[in-house]
Amino acid sequence: MEQITKETIIGDIVEKYPETIEPLMEMGVHCVGCHVSPFESLEDGFKGHGMTDDQINDAVKKLNEVIENSSNKSSEKKIDPSKATLNVTDKAAEKIKSFLDQEKKQGLRISVVPGGCSGFKYGMELDDKAKEDDIVIEEKGIKIFMDKSSMEKLDGSKIDFVDSVQGSGFKIDNPAASSTCGCGDSFR
Repeated sequence: MEQITKETIIGDIVEKYPETIEPLMEMGVHCVGCHVSPFESLEDGFKGHGMTDDQINDAVKKLNEVIENSSNKSSEKKIDPSKATLNVTDKAAEKIKSFLDQEKKQGLRISVVPGGCSGFKYGMELDDKAKEDDIVIEEKGIKIFMDKSSMEKLDGSKIDFVDSVQGSGFKIDNPAASSTCGCGDSFR
């Protein structure tokens, strides 16, 4: 059964079927996370990259095969919340504590969402409390809230805070990431 067509919006494809990001990039559509492509149809995006109608039809077929194979595998990793790990460096913990105190919040919410030029990107925000299905990790005097899907992609990661010439911010070293984009803001 065909899940996507030439008329499907690229942003909708990436959000609903992140497993298509790598094949899209292999087909020359490296801007799956750029500000323009999420609003284009698949056909417009492919034509913008010089593909013919026959090439577009073949690409749509291949993407639907990727989706079907992915759903047949159902290989989603199950996380036992009591065994989930996330390592926070001392420097990151100090910075998180500072932000929490400043904003009068209870914890840091970390999420992994489809997007960026490599497939997934990290989200961080301060939050007042955990949601019902959240995994809560308490480390070095701070609480980190994550939904199970994000934890599956972040289990075993290290969060650090770095200062550099380019700026300062949190850095996630994720052993599950098979690759990252050049700017380091997204991963696959």
